[in-house]
Amino acid sequence: MRAFVLAISCSLLAAATLFGAAPNYNLSTDQADQIIQKFAAKETQFAKVRENYTYRQTAKIQLLDDSGNPTNEQWAEVTDIVFDLEGHRTERVVSAPVPTLERIQLDPGDMEDMRQTQPFVLTTTELPNYYVRYLGHQQVDEIGCYVFAVKPKKMEPNKRYFSGEVWVDDQELQIVKTYGRGVGLQKKNSDHRYPKFETYRQQIDGKYWFPTYTMADDTLHFRDEDVRIKQTIRYEDYKQFKSDVKIIYGDAVDDKKPENPPQQQQR
Repeated sequence: MRAFVLAISCSLLAAATLFGAAPNYNLSTDQADQIIQKFAAKETQFAKVRENYTYRQTAKIQLLDDSGNPTNEQWAEVTDIVFDLEGHRTERVVSAPVPTLERIQLDPGDMEDMRQTQPFVLTTTELPNYYVRYLGHQQVDEIGCYVFAVKPKKMEPNKRYFSGEVWVDDQELQIVKTYGRGVGLQKKNSDHRYPKFETYRQQIDGKYWFPTYTMADDTLHFRDEDVRIKQTIRYEDYKQFKSDVKIIYGDAVDDKKPENPPQQQQR
């Protein structure tokens, strides 16, 4: 029996040596803080790169009845993020049908959330405004991710914040998914409600994880009634317009040496 146990132990040791030890995702506070600083730095780089891209944003809000069926109440807008002749980045509304919303009205917080909070980017500059706590490690599709809880430390008037969770690629150290809601200070006796949303990113041009899809299916609890909404936003047709920022991951690249074009990773 003793020899048999020893043989099993040796076999397990050999297997561990052959295939490598499983990663330890029980991070210490210092290890988690180091990862937070690194992914915030990567997010800062990404934010600069995204400023050099054009894309189309298609947003839609549909109100649902108690059974979850679409009603006639909806709002939609298609916007192109482009550069003008002087090279300034600007928004151009392509389509904005007359809204048919009756039970709710969109406020400035809703519009700010669609532009900034839902495609959330946690840069080094924004990091001091948030508590960030490590929750563990999970898979998003086939991507191993560190998961962090994020909430604002203090909220200033007329500013929107993200409160929820982010999934950070454990190799690229970039956010690939967010889940939460936009939050902010409200005036006394106001009755604003904002939905929980989920935003996915996709790798564009083989390097950067760009927001590509946001969805929300939530019931907003107003004082007088509950209203269920479904919201979708698609960010499409990313194209690099100009580049004043050069970011190299890994080893330096010889510009004179031809290289294979990067493969876009699909989610």
